[in-house]
Parts: sequence; C-alpha cells; structure tokens
Amino acid sequence: MGAARPRRGLLLAEPAGLSGALIGYARVSTKDQRLDRQLIALNAVGCQRIFADKKSGKNAEREELWKALDYMRPGDTLVVPSLDRLARSLQDLIALVSGLRGRGIGFRSLKEALDTTTPGERLVFHVFAAPAEFIRELIIEGTNEGLAAARARGVKLGGLPR
Repeated sequence: MGAARPRRGLLLAEPAGLSGALIGYARVSTKDQRLDRQLIALNAVGCQRIFADKKSGKNAEREELWKALDYMRPGDTLVVPSLDRLARSLQDLIALVSGLRGRGIGFRSLKEALDTTTPGERLVFHVFAAPAEFIRELIIEGTNEGLAAARARGVKLGGLPR
C-alpha cells in the first residue's frame, strides 16, 4: 500500500494537549487607535509573545500577522482578542484556522470564548463554519455552470480585448 495522504481541513484532529506557547495577535484599523485594551487582554491570558498591526482589516498586507504565523510552531496556540481582529470575513477566518490546524497549531478568540484546542469548541467552530463552506461551494458551482452555458452559446471567455 502507498503512503497515506496527509489529512487537511477543519476536521483534522487537534494534537492532544497543546503545550506550546500562547502567541497573541492584536490589530487596530487606524494609526490613531490604541492597542492598549487588546494588549492587556492578551497579556492577562499569558501570551508569551504578541504581534500587533495598525492596519485596516480589509488590508491583506498585515505584516505582523504573517510574522506571527511564521513564528508559531506545532503545539502553539494563536490567541486574538476577538474574531474581527484576525479575519476580514468568515471565509478568511475559516482559511486561517484551517491552515493553523494543518500545522498543529491551536486557535483561541477571547471575546467569543472560542478555543479550537478542545473537541467541544472545535464542534462549535465547525457548526458556524459549515454554512460558509456550503455557500462557497454553491457559488463555485453556479459560476462553473454559468461559464459552461456561456461557452455553449459560443461566448469566448478569457483573454484581453484587442
């Protein structure tokens, strides 16, 4: 038999008893806003290191978030003050948490009391993530059907107009 393919996605089992570092991530939208409350909350739960951005959540270039993700090792847990500080959308949140899970890293959101390092909380996360994944698949299916119908009508797709 061939080698087993690695499992990916939200249903991937969390490593038993995550014992690594708690790594915090904080973000405010503008340079005029202050990070104080978020930093206090992250320090209060024992984050060993905290990364912080002063950028809009709409901005995909959140350097400190990418540094935090690069810094983390299997067994660590990413801690955020609230979900809206981490993700720009539910789809973005699902992708980030799924990526963490694939690397053996846990996730906690303090405001929502969400902690994917426990089986019960993973279930809660799956329950609210499942409809978003379903809608995404419906959109992809509808788009593909629309493209196929356009091709059947002889519409040329892609390329730049000359």
